[in-house]
Amino acid sequence: MKKNVLPFEKPVVELREKIAELKKISGDSEVDLTEEIGRLEERLEHLEREVYENMAPWDRVQMARHAERPTTLDYIEQLFTDFLEMHGDRYHSDDEAIVGGIAKFNGQPVTVVGHQRGKDTKENIRRNFGMPHPEGYRKALRLMYQAEKFDRPIITFIDTKGAYPGKAAEERGQSEAIAKNLREMAGLTVPIICIVIGEGGSGGALGISVGDKLFMLENSTYSVISPEGAAALLWKDSNLAKKAAESMKITSYDLKELGVIDGVIEEVQGGAHRDIDSQANKIKEVIESSLHELSQLSEQELLDQRWRKYEKIGSTTSVLERTETPVN
Repeated sequence: MKKNVLPFEKPVVELREKIAELKKISGDSEVDLTEEIGRLEERLEHLEREVYENMAPWDRVQMARHAERPTTLDYIEQLFTDFLEMHGDRYHSDDEAIVGGIAKFNGQPVTVVGHQRGKDTKENIRRNFGMPHPEGYRKALRLMYQAEKFDRPIITFIDTKGAYPGKAAEERGQSEAIAKNLREMAGLTVPIICIVIGEGGSGGALGISVGDKLFMLENSTYSVISPEGAAALLWKDSNLAKKAAESMKITSYDLKELGVIDGVIEEVQGGAHRDIDSQANKIKEVIESSLHELSQLSEQELLDQRWRKYEKIGSTTSVLERTETPVN
């Protein structure tokens, strides 16, 4: 069986391997297995629909973490031309957990920023497993300021378990760096389109996801804490992560229903890693339509719409509203 097969995918993978084996036998001998292969392929098509169209929240968490899932740099290569990566925050150093720079989208200059995890152990260590230090967020904000100065739309890709929680990061102002990004992104006068392509974890994700449009790939997640962390806090047992994932409403469809995100980008069957070209085209369509819509707005209209977007998320009931007897 191939590497990186998720538990819920095993029946699909086993059937694919069986079909491949029969095709090999048929090709290497005079035995005609066409009819048998046809029946199995029909069964595979039905099984794939059943498995991938009925994924549980925990299945989507696993898919979002898939080792072969496309990263920010993968999508930059697919979606943009003339990408010029920029480095450093002009304060401390360059954080490779966040990449960013200038590029062209359909010929239009844009600024692109995103979390970047590694494809193997060596690169994951170099990129700190996609968990940024404060200098990563300061680099991102530096690029966003530049985008505003030259009137370039900003496109961000979110894919992190969260900001790095280490002592050194806290000493260099991790919380302040994220908080400043939230404040400054809210007031930028250029269009900002944010797309969650994998995990969107806690403040680490929020640090580059305040914008006019927020989309999620179908099998990505976006939450204040990981299912393991929530399970450890609620039930003192991180092994109950699957139970936590079901109750946390962290999937794209849950968050769309709650009004937290603007839309869900459908994934190719089996996950984005199965066909990055097709997946990139789906993302491209969303970016194109969003840029067209946002480009029609004046700066003040853009800011007003952005404010209303966040103002209407969720609902609250005050203590006074819940009190039957007026409080004197």
